[in-house]
Amino acid sequence: MIRAYPAPPLVLSSVHRALSGSDHDRSPAVLDVLVDTYKKTGRVRDAAEVVLLMKDFGLTPSLRCCNALLKDLLRADALDLLWKVRGFMDYAGISPDVYTYSTLIEANCKVRDFDAAKKVFEEMRETGCSLNAVTYNILIGGLCRSGAVEEAFGFKKEMEDYGLVPDGFTYGALINGLCKRGRSNQAKCLLDEMSCAGLVPNVVVYATLVDGFMREGNADEAFKIVKEMSAAGVHPNKITYDNLIRGLCKLGQLGRAAMILKEMVKAGHMADTITYNLVIEGHLQQHNKEEAFCLLNEMRKRGILPNVYTYSIFINGLCQIGESKKAGDLLEEMIAEGLKPNAFVYAPLISGYCREGSFSLACEALKKMTEAKVIPDLYCYNSLIIGLSKAGKMEEAVEYYSQMQEKGLRPNEFTYDGLILGYSMTGDLEKAEQLLQQMLSSGLKPKDFIYAHLLEGYFKSDDLEKVISTLQSMLDRGVVPDNRLYGIMIHNLSRSGHMEAAFRVLSVIEKNGLVPDLHIYSSLISGLCKTADMERAVGLLDEMAKKGVEPGIVCYNALIDGLCKSGNVSHALSVLDSILVKGLLPNCVTYTTLIDGNCKVGDIPDAFDLYNEMVARGVTPDAFVYSVLIAGCANSGDLEQATFITEEMFLRGYASVSSFNTLVHGFSKRGKLQETVKLLRVMMDRGIVPNVLTVENIINGLDESGKLSEAHTIFVELQLMKASQYDTDHFSSLFTDMINRGLVPLDVIHNMIQSHCKEGDLDKALMLHDAVVAKGALTDCSSYLALLDGLCRKGKLTEALTLLKEMGEMGICPSEHQCMILLNNLHTSGYVQEYNEVFHTMLCHKWLQKENKFCNLVGNNLEAVSAE
Repeated sequence: MIRAYPAPPLVLSSVHRALSGSDHDRSPAVLDVLVDTYKKTGRVRDAAEVVLLMKDFGLTPSLRCCNALLKDLLRADALDLLWKVRGFMDYAGISPDVYTYSTLIEANCKVRDFDAAKKVFEEMRETGCSLNAVTYNILIGGLCRSGAVEEAFGFKKEMEDYGLVPDGFTYGALINGLCKRGRSNQAKCLLDEMSCAGLVPNVVVYATLVDGFMREGNADEAFKIVKEMSAAGVHPNKITYDNLIRGLCKLGQLGRAAMILKEMVKAGHMADTITYNLVIEGHLQQHNKEEAFCLLNEMRKRGILPNVYTYSIFINGLCQIGESKKAGDLLEEMIAEGLKPNAFVYAPLISGYCREGSFSLACEALKKMTEAKVIPDLYCYNSLIIGLSKAGKMEEAVEYYSQMQEKGLRPNEFTYDGLILGYSMTGDLEKAEQLLQQMLSSGLKPKDFIYAHLLEGYFKSDDLEKVISTLQSMLDRGVVPDNRLYGIMIHNLSRSGHMEAAFRVLSVIEKNGLVPDLHIYSSLISGLCKTADMERAVGLLDEMAKKGVEPGIVCYNALIDGLCKSGNVSHALSVLDSILVKGLLPNCVTYTTLIDGNCKVGDIPDAFDLYNEMVARGVTPDAFVYSVLIAGCANSGDLEQATFITEEMFLRGYASVSSFNTLVHGFSKRGKLQETVKLLRVMMDRGIVPNVLTVENIINGLDESGKLSEAHTIFVELQLMKASQYDTDHFSSLFTDMINRGLVPLDVIHNMIQSHCKEGDLDKALMLHDAVVAKGALTDCSSYLALLDGLCRKGKLTEALTLLKEMGEMGICPSEHQCMILLNNLHTSGYVQEYNEVFHTMLCHKWLQKENKFCNLVGNNLEAVSAE
């Protein structure tokens, strides 16, 4: 009949007609069979519909039928129909019994409506329905799952008072509730109580306890439970082993987890994807990616296929160690294997890309996610928005902020935190403030870290008025600053030299009952040192000790730095001694500061003693230590030691152009030209290309040593080196570049031109002259005359005339005496035509007057030459 008439109303109508014409009118037995038949064919909703339609036909099924239907509807999660059937029972006058009530209590517990469950329980009592252990167990189990363990224990006591004996299910539910709340030791006491009551805990109870202790990090107690269960003849099942493996992996005991895995297989329980996922996750949490991939290969060899969660673990693990691109490749592999990634797979990938600054890949991942019909969640958008904001890419961040809202996702405090941080960092504090107001309007309460971003921004812009108003509005909204927020204020006030304001904030901290932390004291000491208030800085260190705040190395470093900068290096060294007495290990900053201090006061031997002590204590010197030592040696004239340190620096991979520049200046300053050239050759051979500062150091050094004319010798020597064409061209252009950028004073260049002319090196002199002209500057008259004189002596009168013409165009006017010297050189050299042209050029420029006796003499000579 059900197959012939698919619609329940038609079937019930036929049954009703059949019952009406028989002696079994309205027989519950027939109706029960009809309902049961629907259920047996898997049509539980149709069964419920048939029961509800009985109201229209005046039909009534049995209580047994209704109870069974309620139970089946509960199993099918058809709670909407369950409540309707319960309403029909009241209408039809079918009185509920203990089974009805138990099902209703369970239904309410399932939807976590425990108040309703307790009301049903009270109704049961009021109607005189006898209570049984099952009813109590259902309520106790529901309360335990919701975390209301104390209330569950209350019903256990009531159950016992009622004369009912708690069974294995009762204890199992309570043990599970306690373990979930981190109270495994109390749960273990119940295990003992079970034994006293003659109850034998089953494997589920033991597995729950094992899991509870493991989640609390108490592996030893968990293994005691395993030992106890084995002694009781209860063998651990796969769930027990999985719980042990999960806990050990979280504790980082991967070797022990591997042993349990072997034991599990030996006991006949095959490792599956879940088991492998646990171990793989453990290895990735410990950054053992190679071992994790070995396990993945092992899985495949055994025919155990990785699932979406396996790939999710790998992608998250790789992103955590900065290998997001490799994680992206795994995602492609996962898709190729036919697995569909979900939001939990994409979210860590997007976050990882953002952390590594690969924003284009992060945006592409979000796009692919949407194309794959995977809906991005708030975490995905927040990862992008926060990452872009931290990188100062506010336009893109706001674009995704808008897109997120268009998709129906509401921003949370992390969304606003990212945007406010970004705008505060980029100095757009007006927009940051607008977002704060928007956040408040949406009903979200900003946490102190959001105010911290704004305060940092206002400090950065030196807007103390806004700092105060922001702090006040924060207090007005009930957000109480903690040490971190106060620390930000003190750090910024100290850094900007507002020490009195910083100490006022310190007073507020102490009035509010907070204990200033190490970061706060470090900031104050650093600020006092910067303002050279060393007495107060030392006093603050003593105050810390009295308050039980042990100064860390950062505090001592700030104090040492201040003492060294104030020239009190001996006091700074005594601070180092006190650090060692306290058992603190000085770090690289400590030694670097002291070495720098000694070098600046010229105490190079002590600086090297500190360097040797530093190395002996296992503190690795950084590039700055070597730079400081090189500068100290170079300034004191100990170039041999400076060269040794430079070599040491190179061997450690710290050599840079700046450290070589310091040495170059030292050699040049002392006129050591060959050593300078040799050093430059070493630089270029090691791939360290000289820069503008190198040339500047050479010029300044030679100028200080009175050998400025030798500068060009060094450049020519460099061009002769067997360096690559790039290096040669690069270096040759450096000096010209310095002139063009105005880094070489013109008087220095003029002196060099005249020096080269005196030595007859016109090529170098002319090169310098051309560089000055190309820059748009003027070579002075003396330099022009030196060049003209040199050219005349070399017989290069054509070039001399060109230079003379250039002088006129540049408006440079030599004196009559200078002109006469030049004409005399031309005359004695026998260049009659050039002599004539120079003479007329000088007259044209009015450098000479025709009335001049020398001019008349020259004129007569020219006429005589012409006549001849």
